[in-house]
This record gives sequence, structure tokens and C-alpha cells, in this order.
Amino acid sequence: MAAIGSAVSLTEITFYIGVRFRDPAITPSLSLNLISAVQHLYFMVAAPAVFLPWQTAFAALGVIFLKRLTLPEALTAFAGVQVVWWLAAAFALIVRRGKLVDALSSSQSD
Repeated sequence: MAAIGSAVSLTEITFYIGVRFRDPAITPSLSLNLISAVQHLYFMVAAPAVFLPWQTAFAALGVIFLKRLTLPEALTAFAGVQVVWWLAAAFALIVRRGKLVDALSSSQSD
């Protein structure tokens, strides 16, 4: 699942690089349009695949705004929810690891 998110992100980055090339003259415009398409792809495929509890919201928003060339800023800001998700997951893993270490050390001392 993380491979899907990585592939979408790398595709978007590729088109950002493509904007810098001016030969042929249509390349920057074409790249900008493809960036918008990939951003829609993120909301409809990548985010729902990786962030399972949020999948319905991401997929629905991606489809709702499918006919708009660029996504609204508020919608792209909503993608920032993944930062909170990763932070919470990291904190939960740290806490769980601490409990596991405590349990192991107390069982070894018995």
C-alpha cells in the first residue's frame, strides 16, 4: 500500500521537474495539467489505500472535485491530516514498545 503512495508522489514530482523544461514550448503547460491529474489520483487511490480509516472521505472528495482542474486549497490542506496520523501512529508505537520492554524486564526478573 505504501508503494501506491510512493508511486503517486514520485509521478507528481516528475511533472514538477518537467515544468522546468521549455523545449518543446508546451511541456510546462502539459506538466502543470498532469500535476493536477496526479493530485486527483492521490485523493482517489493513494490516500484511501494507505489511510484506511479516512478512505471514504479521501475517495469521496477526490471524486467530487474530479471535474475541477486544480483542487481547492482547503482540500489539499485536508491532506495534511496524514501528518497527524503518522505522528499519532509513531507515538502509539513508542508507548507500546515501552510497555513491552517493561513487561519483558519484569518477567525476566521473576
